[in-house]
Amino acid sequence: MTITYITTHNTQLINQAKNLAQELNLLYNPNPEGANVFTLNLTHAGLELTSLDHPKQKPLRIDFLSGSNYHRYRFGGGKRQLIGRAIGLKSGYKPSILDLTAGLGRDGFVLASLGCSVTLLERSPVLYALLRDGLQRAHSATWFQTLSLTLHHQEAHKYLASLPAEQYPEVIYCDPMFPESKQTALVKKDMRLLRDLIGDDLDADLLLPKSLKVATKRVVVKRHLHAPFINQSTPSIQFKGKSSRYDVYLC
Repeated sequence: MTITYITTHNTQLINQAKNLAQELNLLYNPNPEGANVFTLNLTHAGLELTSLDHPKQKPLRIDFLSGSNYHRYRFGGGKRQLIGRAIGLKSGYKPSILDLTAGLGRDGFVLASLGCSVTLLERSPVLYALLRDGLQRAHSATWFQTLSLTLHHQEAHKYLASLPAEQYPEVIYCDPMFPESKQTALVKKDMRLLRDLIGDDLDADLLLPKSLKVATKRVVVKRHLHAPFINQSTPSIQFKGKSSRYDVYLC
């Protein structure tokens, strides 16, 4: 079991950190310690996630204005990207998308940068806070303000059940975290940090049948190249990359 504390090393941000802890129903702790402990550290540069078990690892902060996210925005290949083909993106057609597993927001950001209207769901309060912070800071850039990205702190099953028919998205996108195997070992440090924090999406198989009832065009599931099908369901179409694939289920 992991514990996440809200903290800050800046005395000017203590009240803000305490308010954030109250909002997320987490504890504020200026001097956290122990095993399996994570911290959300509030700084002037943004929220940073760290693991006390790995003190030498670089803190995780979501940034859409520089680094890998911005590089993919500038040079990612546009509509030619596999993810664009998987969602059915065509000239003059930019579907509305519901991303059930927002995570670090990378795929949702790419889809929005391709011109789609994207709704992001994240049930982890820690990831939600990190992603919200990254989105808020990104809005300082004029080009980012043109993107259609909406974030909700919501559990996917409940959101799908409560969504009125007139708001059904054309595409539902899902990138669940499944139990690790030798073929799907996570090599990126930030993704391993997330696995340690939130674990696997053990209810992911239940998302497909529910999503197929809500999406009006297709459901797209991102999987490791050699991973089994979600819910043991064979997709209608597949788009394969070097290390991952997109399983497409037409509605």
